[in-house]
Amino acid sequence: MAIKHNNQLQNPHFHKDWQRRVRVHFEQPGRKHRRREARLAKAAAVAPRPVDKLRPVVRCPTVKYNRRVRAGRGFTLAELKEAGIPKKLAPTIGISVDHRRVNYSKESLVANVARLRDYKARLILFPRKSGQFKKLDASAEEVKAAKAAFAAEGKTEGYATSVGALLPITNTTAEEAVTEVKRDDMPKGEEAAYRRLRDARSEARHKGIREKRAKAKADEESAAKK
Repeated sequence: MAIKHNNQLQNPHFHKDWQRRVRVHFEQPGRKHRRREARLAKAAAVAPRPVDKLRPVVRCPTVKYNRRVRAGRGFTLAELKEAGIPKKLAPTIGISVDHRRVNYSKESLVANVARLRDYKARLILFPRKSGQFKKLDASAEEVKAAKAAFAAEGKTEGYATSVGALLPITNTTAEEAVTEVKRDDMPKGEEAAYRRLRDARSEARHKGIREKRAKAKADEESAAKK
């Protein structure tokens, strides 16, 4: 019930030790350090495998944000089929799969298939057991070369110094996407196309008037000849 007039407050609670319940966040720098240490430990545990799975490139929803791209939940079955990767094999080699997603545009299908093929070209499958190579595993020479390259970067087995994203997704900035083009500097091809569009628009607007004038002129010439 709302307080009215100059009456006495019923059951006031003004003697609680509220200062004991004030929450502060002085531990943020420490938490940041612990999170980084945890990421590095996870990367070291799965090294030389990547920490996260490969994700597709998708557009952000709504008209407001669809100019941006981001990482999606998983690749569609159509994208995996186009890239020649079995759907049951994909999760075992670090590729995320989303059977609910649908390709509504050819552009997204082509872009994600190219992403899968790029990943497939870089992929080196180590055998599950040392020395026992199976059908899809890399050859002994490729495994040896990969280990040598891994050691040359200053890394050893079970140690990693980077937790960066696999095939990172980048967005072009507004300055890169939009460029100022002056009319004098516009190429002739674009200038010609612009001129053709304007002429076609003018022709459509004045078609009736021009036909009427041409007909009136023809009638006057025929009348003068008589």
